[in-house]
Amino acid sequence: MEPITAPIIDFTSLAPVLVLSVFAMMVLLVDLFIGRNKSVLVFISLVGLLCAAVSAFAKGTEIPVSSFNGAYIVDRLSIFFTMIFCMSSALAILLAVEYNKREGIRVGEYYSLILFCTVGMIVLASATDLIMIFLGIEIVSICLYVLAGIRRTDPKSNEAALKYFLLGAFATGFLLYGMTLLYGTTGSVKLATIAQLLNSGEVLAQPLMLLGVVLLVIGFGFKVAAVPFHMWAPDVYQGAPTPVTAFMAVGPKAAAFAAFYRLFAEGIPELAPTWQMTLSIVAVFSMFFGNLGAIMQTNIKRLLAFSSVSHVGYILIAVIAKDTLGSASLMFYMLSYAFMIFGIFGIIIILGRKGHENLELEHYSGLGFKHPLLALCMTMFMLSLGGMPPLAGFVAKFYIFQAALNEGFLWLVIIAVLNSAISFYYYLKVIVFMYMKEPIGEFKISLTPITLFVVAVGIIGTLELGIFPGPIIFLAQY
Repeated sequence: MEPITAPIIDFTSLAPVLVLSVFAMMVLLVDLFIGRNKSVLVFISLVGLLCAAVSAFAKGTEIPVSSFNGAYIVDRLSIFFTMIFCMSSALAILLAVEYNKREGIRVGEYYSLILFCTVGMIVLASATDLIMIFLGIEIVSICLYVLAGIRRTDPKSNEAALKYFLLGAFATGFLLYGMTLLYGTTGSVKLATIAQLLNSGEVLAQPLMLLGVVLLVIGFGFKVAAVPFHMWAPDVYQGAPTPVTAFMAVGPKAAAFAAFYRLFAEGIPELAPTWQMTLSIVAVFSMFFGNLGAIMQTNIKRLLAFSSVSHVGYILIAVIAKDTLGSASLMFYMLSYAFMIFGIFGIIIILGRKGHENLELEHYSGLGFKHPLLALCMTMFMLSLGGMPPLAGFVAKFYIFQAALNEGFLWLVIIAVLNSAISFYYYLKVIVFMYMKEPIGEFKISLTPITLFVVAVGIIGTLELGIFPGPIIFLAQY
C-alpha cells in the first residue's frame, strides 16, 4: 500500500487546464450580459483554445515532468494530443456558429461545454493515475451527455442524450470496477508503480488482475465505440446536433485512445500477451461489424457512425503494437481523422437547412453537377477515409500497419487491409449518388464563410498529411 503524502502541485504543468477552465466560466458569465449578438462568445472561446495550446509548451525543455505525485504528466504525447484537442474544439465551435443560429440552439452553454469537455480531454491524455483517468473520463462524458441533447425541442436529440447517458453510466461501472481490481491486486493507482510491481512479479492475485484488465477493455470499449460496445454510436450520431457529432467523433475519442494507450502500453505491459489478444479480437470484430453495418445505411450520419466503429478497429492496432511507432501512428491517425471528419460534417451542414438536414444519401444525388467543388471535397474525404493514396487516410493506415508488422501481427494487418477494401463499397456509394444519380429536388445550400473555412482546413490537412507526412510523423515519434 502506498503511503499517503501531500501532492506536489505544479501549476505550470496544469496551465492548459486552468486556462480553459477560466475561459469556459468567462463564456458563461459574458453570455448573461450581452444581447442577441453572440459573436463575442465565439471570439472568447477561440482565444481560450489558442491560449491553452500555447500554454501546453509552458514547461519548455523540462518535459517530461510530473505533478500531483506522479498522477499528471506533461510529456510529448500529452502535448501532441493537447494540440489535437484544441484544434478539434476550435473547428467544432466554428462549425456551430451558423448551425446554432439556424437551429436556435443556446450558444453560451454550447461553447462553454466544448471548453469544459476539452479540459477533461487534456486531463485524460495527461493522466498517469487510475483516479485521474476516471476523473478525465467523467468530465468528458458529462459534457457530451448534455451536448448530445442540447437541441432541447428535438425528440431525436433528447433520445440520443438519454441513450448515451444510460449506456455511459452502465459502462462507467465496468471501468470503475476494473480499476478497483487493479488497485486491489497491486495496492497502487499509479501506472508506473503498477508496471513496476508486475515487472518484479510481486502481484499475487493474477486472476483478479486479468479480470480487471477485461473490465477495463469493456469500459474503454464503450468510450471509443468498439464492438460489441458500439450500440450507442449510430443513434447518438444521428440524433445529436451535427457539430456535436463531428466533435464527439474526434476529440473525446482521441482522448480515450490516449488514456487507453497509457494504461495498457505503459501501465500493464507485462500482461501484453493477454490484453493484446483481447484487443485483437475486439479490433477484428470492430472492423468487420463496422463495415458491414455501414454498407446497409442510407443515412449519412449513421453511415459515418458505423464507419467510425471500423476505424476504431484500425486505431486499436496502434495500441496493440505498443512501440514507439505505435504511439506515433496513433497520434498521426487521430490528427488525420480530425481533418477528414470535420471536413465531411462541414459539407453536411452546408447541404442542410432549418428543419431539414438532408441526411439521406438520396439528398446528395446530382451534387457533382450542381456544386462540383463541394462534391470534389466530399469525394476526397471519402476516399481518404477508405485509405486511397496519396491522401492522409492512406498514410495513417500505412504507419499503423507498419507498427503492427514490427510487432509480428501479420494476420491482423491482413484482416485490416481486407476491411479497408470492403469499406470502399460504402464510401464509393456516396460518390455514386453525387455523380451518377439524378437530383431529386432543388439544392438549397447555405455557403457560409465560416463553414466553408472549416471544409477548406479539412481539405488542406488531408492533402498535406497525405503528400508530406514526414514532418508530423517525425514530430510524433520524437
